[in-house]
Amino acid sequence: MSSPIVTGILSFGMSGRIFHAPFVHAHQGFNFKAVVERTNKNVNQFYPDVISYDSIEAILADNEIELIIVNTPNYLHYEHARQALLAGKSVLVEKPVTATSAQLFELFDIAKQKGLHVLVYQNRRWDSDFLSVKDIIESGRLGELIEVNFRFDRYRPVLSPKLFKETAQTPANGLIYDLGPHLLDQIISLFGKPITANKVTATHREGSEVVDYFSYQLTYPHQLVVNVTSGLLIAHPMPSFIVHGTAGSYVKDRVDVQEAQLDKAIKPTDHNYGVEPEGSEGILTIMGIGTEKTLEKIPSLEGNYLNLFEAVYQTLANGAVYPITDEHVAWQLELLEL
Repeated sequence: MSSPIVTGILSFGMSGRIFHAPFVHAHQGFNFKAVVERTNKNVNQFYPDVISYDSIEAILADNEIELIIVNTPNYLHYEHARQALLAGKSVLVEKPVTATSAQLFELFDIAKQKGLHVLVYQNRRWDSDFLSVKDIIESGRLGELIEVNFRFDRYRPVLSPKLFKETAQTPANGLIYDLGPHLLDQIISLFGKPITANKVTATHREGSEVVDYFSYQLTYPHQLVVNVTSGLLIAHPMPSFIVHGTAGSYVKDRVDVQEAQLDKAIKPTDHNYGVEPEGSEGILTIMGIGTEKTLEKIPSLEGNYLNLFEAVYQTLANGAVYPITDEHVAWQLELLEL
């Protein structure tokens, strides 16, 4: 594969404008060549030299393009990733990569036959808040872990105007396929595949056909219990990350600023990009002798989704192992389908 990697994005809506284009434009390993815009043509306001194709068929017919970013609605991920692979393009697919494990393995098989890659976009491994939690866990300061709680709470009682998100007949619908992949991937990246998994789902919003609350209880070796929860009617969100160990606890809110910064056209190479504001620190409590406690404010590491695109580049250009492995994605789909 040539370097830089010639790249196209299947949609230039919110996700294309915020989560993909700034990074393939900023990273020298990519040549951001084209997007698909069926109606409104907006890309040239931001990137004057980028081609705006009218259809997916047109962008896939561009023989220069080597990588396609699949950021269309959830229920189309499988179809569009499959089209791109059959057209000879590697793919970077937004979560959820597919609605079912069978679809996922089919994509893997096509990619293997054609010498291509199916890579999954799990950007929240590079959120500042999660990186803080990961750093504390890996430091060993909490001792042996006892309980881990990850939450992603929102209060959105009104149904989405995007009907495909709210229709039970559409594959990969509801909150569990929206925020579930983020939370489960973070857990899998830390602890791997659980020994056991139990899932509870519910639908609470008036008129909703799809899951808008879910909770997992996962177990791991050494009696570690992991709880993963999300709801769309949580008026007072709980702390997003709570980790308890034999030596202490760590509590951290969800405060990553990257999406808000990108929406304001702040570039991933700008000063203070991905840096949490002062006062957003996590709280580390370490137990001493008896009931002695030491509390410490922990500033987060800098978040930057550019590191995901660096991983994509290294995989495609140099054969490096992509950190979101095929196994990780398969385990995630297994839990979503549970």
